[in-house]
Amino acid sequence: MLNQKWLHTIRWKFIFFGMTSAAATALALYLGDTLARYLIAYPPFIRPLSWIVNTIGSTPVMVVGGIAGFITMFFMMSGSTIRYMEEIHETLHEMGEGKLDNKLSVRSGDELGRIAGSINRVSSELQQSLEEITSGLEALAGGQFDYQIPVRTGELARVAKSINLMSAQLSRSIEDERNAEKTKNDLITGVSHDLRTPLTSVLGFLEVIDQDRYKDEVELRHYVNIAYEKSKSLLKLVEDLFEYTRIAGGLPLNKVELDISDFVSQLAEEYSLTFEKASMTCRIKEAPESLIILADGDMLVRSFENLLTNAIRYGHEGRYVDIVIARMANKAVIRFINYGEPIPQHDLPYLFDRFYRVEQSRSKETGGTGLGLAITKSIIEAHGGVIRAESGREQTVFEAALPLYTA
Repeated sequence: MLNQKWLHTIRWKFIFFGMTSAAATALALYLGDTLARYLIAYPPFIRPLSWIVNTIGSTPVMVVGGIAGFITMFFMMSGSTIRYMEEIHETLHEMGEGKLDNKLSVRSGDELGRIAGSINRVSSELQQSLEEITSGLEALAGGQFDYQIPVRTGELARVAKSINLMSAQLSRSIEDERNAEKTKNDLITGVSHDLRTPLTSVLGFLEVIDQDRYKDEVELRHYVNIAYEKSKSLLKLVEDLFEYTRIAGGLPLNKVELDISDFVSQLAEEYSLTFEKASMTCRIKEAPESLIILADGDMLVRSFENLLTNAIRYGHEGRYVDIVIARMANKAVIRFINYGEPIPQHDLPYLFDRFYRVEQSRSKETGGTGLGLAITKSIIEAHGGVIRAESGREQTVFEAALPLYTA
């Protein structure tokens, strides 16, 4: 490769031009001197040629003529190379103005030929990159936010990466907006459905009472009691809905340091009467070490209360509710375990969705609003944690993992 570059170099070309020009000039001087010696013998040329020889001298004339001849010959012979250089310069100037479709002809293997080849290659790559970027921008303008511009090298690669990043962010923003709109519509639909059912019952019984269509005072009190219970269900739903929207909207947290074992033990103690009424026992297995988290105690109580309430409501057949506290890497893990009827596997992925209920008839009977676990999930996630559920024949587990506090 080095030998080829050494051979195919513009230096040899200019050496050739110089040597050829010198030889041509020497030949011209020799022929001119011979012609002058021949013509000086004829009368028309005697006086001018004799004057030049006697006054100026033949040597100065030949030197001046030789220099002029050499320069003329050199300019003539190197003209094509100079024009090629000017063509390269003009093409580079046009590229600077954005005209990338002009191509140079590669006439030789020397430096100029390699420069021309490099310019053509750069021009083609620039043109291709710009066409790809233009196509990508047109696709984005047409709403194709998943379109990815091929990323090559150089500064245009940074432009392509930036456009792809912008496209991805824009796509995510639009998807988030669509999800937010869908969430809002789903929320409105769910609220409307859950409010309409008990409200229809309340209005129905009040209409019976208003029109005096009851048999006696016992039946009247029965209808009033039903309307009262339905009204309490409505109030519970409205309160849960208000709390969910408040938490999901980014409620500021008043975080303090909490020992999770002491926190859970205190909560279980407060629920001792509830466990006693349900003929159940709460067993707590604490971690061997103190696990400190940074949390809003009031909010965390609300989430754990929902998990305990569910464990009592749906696990009373198992007689026990176990709370296991452990450390997993840099997280405090709290597991609420009941031994009641298992949750169907097809329901598990949707447990923490708004208004989702497992076994609709049982949920209506127990008075659930379908927002408790959604509220729990929002609170846990607001603390930077995660929650999941698993269920089998032997037990049902709700597991919350919260980041440990490091001072």
